[in-house]
Amino acid sequence: MGEVDPAFIQEPEHRARISYIEGEGIPVIDLSPLHSPNDVSAFEGLVKEIGNACKDWGFFQVINHGVPLEKRQKIEKTSKRFFAQSLEEKRKVKKTEKLVLGYYDSEYTKNVRDWKEVFDFIIEEPTLFPNSHEPANDKELAGWTNLWPEYPPEFRETCQEYIQEMEKLAFKLMELVALSLGLPADRFHGFFKDQVSYVRLNYYPICPFPHLALGLGRHKDSGAVTILGEDGVPGLEVKRRKNGEWVRVKHIPDAYIINIGDNIKVWSNDEYESVEHRVMVNSEKERYSYPFFLLPALSTVVEPLEELTNEQNPAKYRAYNWGEFISNRNQSNYQKQKVENLQISDFKISE
Repeated sequence: MGEVDPAFIQEPEHRARISYIEGEGIPVIDLSPLHSPNDVSAFEGLVKEIGNACKDWGFFQVINHGVPLEKRQKIEKTSKRFFAQSLEEKRKVKKTEKLVLGYYDSEYTKNVRDWKEVFDFIIEEPTLFPNSHEPANDKELAGWTNLWPEYPPEFRETCQEYIQEMEKLAFKLMELVALSLGLPADRFHGFFKDQVSYVRLNYYPICPFPHLALGLGRHKDSGAVTILGEDGVPGLEVKRRKNGEWVRVKHIPDAYIINIGDNIKVWSNDEYESVEHRVMVNSEKERYSYPFFLLPALSTVVEPLEELTNEQNPAKYRAYNWGEFISNRNQSNYQKQKVENLQISDFKISE
């Protein structure tokens, strides 16, 4: 990425520390009871663990999740082969403000450029989604079509196989979240017809000024849940709810890191929390990760669930259209804005 560019430099209060706190206490949850449905006690214990993790941390790790190890190894190997190419080759599948999928190397978070390269691909394509719940709103149609590179030759097949595994795991997690809230297991399923869920391949190159830049700036995920696989090079940090400290997520081989997004924060009426997280850069090692973002249909109206609100616990958020929200957020990825992009807090109802 060349010499230090002021666009990468974080404000002093958001820069990385030389030392860090490792995230002792971040829950590690064994999903084995999902594969033994007759063990009612173990399954009920699992549901309770999920609920506690969503309340206390908004982050947790899962083991015995059912995703074949070879699928994970294959996506990592293929990702490394793609990013090892020249910029000229990678930019043949470059995404733009109108083509929202593909390769990109100059993304912004909170108006500061991230030290990373990415490649995005969606679960369902090619298709056309309305960015509004209004049926006649033809002027806000957005095309979400995958741009597949010619190299590596196995890239498309590998990506498609992997995202199917992520979808299966995501829906299992959403069912557990629903049950932990006292809802039917399939309560959230209807929001994901015509979903815009996607996988992002992340490449964080070696950075000569890790004290100034971040691989990914502080943010909360705006969707439902995120499932993160990583290569073992440390970097992900989570801001603890109770004291605001940044803690480093400990790598557990073959585990997936899960975090709750703003959709669930709103649907649960603040019963569950989405929390800020960020990615450190490294002056000695490259880092690769491959998160899956479970996102509802763009026409979805997101608001607190009726079952979880009453006179004693009224809705804490105004309803918002997911397509319009995500469109606004995407615009700030491509250039520095004069103001911070739209946040979920903008829809909070004043007490």
